[in-house]
Amino acid sequence: QGQLVESGGGLVQAGGSLRLSCAASGRTFSGYTMGWFRQAPGKERTFVAAINWSGGRTYYADSVKGRFTVSRDNAKNTMYLQMNSLKPEGTAVYYCAVRVVSAGPYATREEDFGSWGQGTRVTVSS
Repeated sequence: QGQLVESGGGLVQAGGSLRLSCAASGRTFSGYTMGWFRQAPGKERTFVAAINWSGGRTYYADSVKGRFTVSRDNAKNTMYLQMNSLKPEGTAVYYCAVRVVSAGPYATREEDFGSWGQGTRVTVSS
């Protein structure tokens, strides 16, 4: 079945940076588009960024464009999210997931992704 495990979250001051990792185990996800979502306290889970199987195509939520960078290392079966210039509104639990095969190439809906990890918490202090 395989599973995804996020890591790298923590407490950071506004303007700071963090790098999240999403490691796959039990199977390879190297042939799939993968994405990052986040869920702020009391809010729904929302799309952050995604990357295709080769790493050659990425897309982002408008709120993080220019500040976040998604990448992957298929040899390590790991995806990353480099987050720079963090803002307090970035406080959330961050999740990684795999885009389902039937979803469109620029899917951003939660239902377009599956195999969710357990999440890693990011807190941005002002």
